[in-house]
Formats: sequence, structure tokens, C-alpha cells
Amino acid sequence: MKNNYVDVLIVGSGVAGLYCALNLRNDLDIMVVSKDKLDCTNTYLAQGGISVARNKDDVPFFVEDTLKAGQYKNDLQAVKVLTRESIENVDYLVSLGLDVDKDEDGNWDYTKEGAHCVNRIVHTQDNTGENVAKTLIKNALSRNNIRISEDTFLVDIIEKNNKCIGGILLKDDEQINVFAKCVILACGGIGGLYKNSTSQRILRGDGLAVALRHDVELKDINYIQIHPTAFYDESDDERRFLISESVRGEGGKLYNINGERFIDELLPRDVVSKAIFKEMKKTNSNYVYLDVSFLDSDYLKNRFSTIYNKCLEKGTDITKKPIKVSPAQHYFMGGIKVNLDSETSMENLYAVGETACTGIHGANRLASNSLLEGLVFSKRAANVINNKIDNLNLSKIDIDEIYKSREEIEENNRCLVIQAIREKGGVIDD
Repeated sequence: MKNNYVDVLIVGSGVAGLYCALNLRNDLDIMVVSKDKLDCTNTYLAQGGISVARNKDDVPFFVEDTLKAGQYKNDLQAVKVLTRESIENVDYLVSLGLDVDKDEDGNWDYTKEGAHCVNRIVHTQDNTGENVAKTLIKNALSRNNIRISEDTFLVDIIEKNNKCIGGILLKDDEQINVFAKCVILACGGIGGLYKNSTSQRILRGDGLAVALRHDVELKDINYIQIHPTAFYDESDDERRFLISESVRGEGGKLYNINGERFIDELLPRDVVSKAIFKEMKKTNSNYVYLDVSFLDSDYLKNRFSTIYNKCLEKGTDITKKPIKVSPAQHYFMGGIKVNLDSETSMENLYAVGETACTGIHGANRLASNSLLEGLVFSKRAANVINNKIDNLNLSKIDIDEIYKSREEIEENNRCLVIQAIREKGGVIDD
């Protein structure tokens, strides 16, 4: 067991964790830890794109679309922050090297997804998240003040008088106690708890488990999003492959097994998912069809190259026949309750990304708002830390407990999180 000392400890290497690190001051000693490899995140899997207000006039419409999709159970102030600060954050991401798709005039090529009233989603083909992750990883690795530790598991935070003063980590079966002035939880959602999910399997609510053990306030943990269109493969027990909503945004049509259309494909995700479940039950089938084969084949191969190639691997040529799809768990709208600056109920503890509940999503996330949320609210956290950290001191306590079994801790976390979600009425198909 050894002790380390840093200014800021960030747990998680997705868009929220790395973007936060890149917005912190260059003179701060920052440690970013990843449970697996740096790119083993849900950010890397995001296909559709990043929602962004097209201009100031679009902000109120963007707000309304987000509220409507969230069944008006959103935090209005948080939604206003998200939409107003969307352009500056996407601009900064582009300045870091993200090469978004452009139209023939050289302008951003906005696309449309379900429940958006206009085309306002920027993208890089259908692997936007992968390119966002690569951009952030490249920049983080170039910063001398950011140290990165992969295959490093958060056991617990270190608390003193309701102040977070660090985190206990396990790496290569060695316990590392990291004392920090500020700790940021960016450790993802809960998809790994589900039998059918589009999420990375390692994401099992570790941040929530930590919060539960320390009575850190949670919010809306029963709000769990089901994505309508994951590739259906009866022999696949691994992560479900997502068929992005942008496929429907670009004209894809849904049919039941009898070839009948049954829903407006661009309604909010929860509405489309319920319609698919109803149709599957009515037709006694495990899937429905998503068809784009009527679109130009060269266009499909270019615009949806990731989806085209992955489906081809699984035996479906999307340029020639429809895709079998069914709903799967996709996103966690609830999480650790935070304010507009990503501060939790514990002093010097922050939460960003899917780990956090900013309240912007309400009961159902609007398409392509997840990457944007990770950008906007992690930058706000960084801004607060940049301004206050000089007035904070490193604290230390003696850590007597020795942790060796990551598997045992993860199982305890799993049980704790599942119990808490079920108590609030959430559903888990473990």
C-alpha cells in the first residue's frame, strides 16, 4: 500500500473526465484513472453526434425539444445552461482537433435525430464518439501536468468531516491511496448491470455505490433509458450493438415482421421503444425491422460506415436488406445529484457525465445530448476548481483497511446499486 498526492483526482476517461482535465489549469497536478483502457468508455461507442444550438435564435427551440423529450421533468435552469453554452464548447472541441463533417459549402453538416425540431447535430460520420475520444486522449497525453493510470479501479473515496480528500484505488492488486484537493467522479453509468445493454460491460454504477456508502445525495435513479434500436442477434450475449438514431434521422423506416409501418420513427426514444415492444408482442416476434436499403448504397457506406461494416460482420448488408432490431438499455438519466457547477452534496467532490444527474434529461434523454452534457458541465466543474483550489489544502488520514479483491468489491457495488434503483421503482433485468 502506498500514498500519492495530487491536486485533482479524476475517476473516468470518457468525454466528461478528459474534457474536465483539459479545462483545468496547466499548473495543477492532475491524475486521471481509467477502470480499463483509456478508450473503453461509452464515449467511444457514441455514434450519432453532438447536439448544438445552431445559433442564439435556436436556443429556445433546443430547450423546448429537450424538455419535451424529458416529459418536462427536467431541471429548466440546467437545460438553459446546456443549450446556451453548447456552441462555445463544441467550438473548443473542434479547436482541440475534432474534424466534424461539413457540407459542400464548408459549414458544419447538421443532421437530425428523434424529437429534434431542426437539424442541429454535428457528427463525424457515424463514429462521433470514437473521434471525440481520440481527440481528447491525444490532447490529454500531450499535457505534462496530466498523469493517466489505466486498469485502475476506484475502491472508495476518502472522506473527512464530509469533505472528500481523495480516493482509494487498486492497480495490479496494489492499493494506492490518492489524497487530493478535489475529486471528480466521471466513471460512467450502469449499463453493465443489464443483460441487454449497449453500454460497455465494465460500467456498473461504481460512482453510485461510492455515493450510497457516503450518503452523497442521488437524484432520479429510476430514470433509465431504453434505446429502441439495438442490433438483434439471438446468439450474442455480449454488449448489444447500437443502431444509431441518426439512421432514422436520415430516413430509416421501422416495420414489423409483416412489413407494416407502425410508428413515426422520429418520436422520442421512450415512445418508439414502447411501440416496438407492443409490436413485438402483437406479432409474437423478438425483433422488428429497420430499413434503409432504399437509400443510395454509396451514401450509406460513407455516412454509416461503422454500422454498415458491423452489420456486415453479423451477416446483414444494410444496403440490401433491413436490420433486425429490438430495444436495449442505453442510458442512465439519474445519478449523483449535482448543481450547475457539478458540485455534489459532499464538499470538494464533483460528478460529471453519466455518473451525475444534472437534471437536464428529465425522464428521457433527447438524442445526442449526452456528449454535450459531458462537455458543458465538466468545463463548469473545471472553472470552479480553477478558481477555488488555491485556497484548499491537502488533507491526509491514516488508511488502515487493506483492499485486495476487486471482484468482491464490484459484486458488493452491484448489489448495492441494484437494490437502491429497485427501491426507487427502477427496473433492472439482471
